[in-house]
Amino acid sequence: MRQHFPTEFVYQVFSLLIAFILVHALYVTLIRPQAEVFLEREAAQLQADPAYVPQRSFYVVIKDYEQETCFVLMLWAFSILGYKGRAAWRQQKLLEQDLLQLPDNLPVGPEDTRGLIGRLQSLPAPLQDYLLPRALLSAVERFNATRNVQNVSTAARDLCDSEGERLESELSTIRYIAWAIPSVGFIGTVRGIGDALGQAHRAVEGDITGVTASLGVAFNSTFIALVISIVLMFFIHQLQLMQERLVLDSERYVDRWLVRRLQT
Repeated sequence: MRQHFPTEFVYQVFSLLIAFILVHALYVTLIRPQAEVFLEREAAQLQADPAYVPQRSFYVVIKDYEQETCFVLMLWAFSILGYKGRAAWRQQKLLEQDLLQLPDNLPVGPEDTRGLIGRLQSLPAPLQDYLLPRALLSAVERFNATRNVQNVSTAARDLCDSEGERLESELSTIRYIAWAIPSVGFIGTVRGIGDALGQAHRAVEGDITGVTASLGVAFNSTFIALVISIVLMFFIHQLQLMQERLVLDSERYVDRWLVRRLQT
């Protein structure tokens, strides 16, 4: 069997590193400095005017480490979704081509299988790993071996089903990320509530600044994590729908352009 370089694994590792570098650089240079400036300005306004109503800032909402982690995971998941979506789109475009190159309404007999096999094996190496060429090649080889049309249809259907299961299992990493993001937000909630409880004695004395800041960490981390999770799950379902359509369309392609034209 042909040995494949783990391109997707390397892509996932480097995409995670790049996502961390970009997000952390943005936080260090922009988000946290802006949040500190805003909080200092609000504290000065409250000190000057006790009746002042504090304002909210997006920089303050996303400034904590839990939100930063959520954004890193979000970019990582989007990079993987883009990689898999691009691969599925390429395979979907292949369905528009005539890979068998047979004249219209010409039946296919056992004597034609050798030429079809050679034609499919002459495709470029990357295309040979796509679902449609593999399904066609499996069907032609089964017809060449058994001369049975029903076996050909079963072979193509089984290969498409196994490919659908493989695509489904490869979404496990993205689903893990979609699960991890709300979990990170919940960690921020626990951390914020713990800090607030640790400053309860100051609240009893009348200083609730520390308690409110800690509760802000708790609620902000949960809010950002849930919003990101909702958006991410939408794109995950879109990718899953694209992959399911690819499998069904490939099976229909084999049935229309090959199985129906077979004659023993």
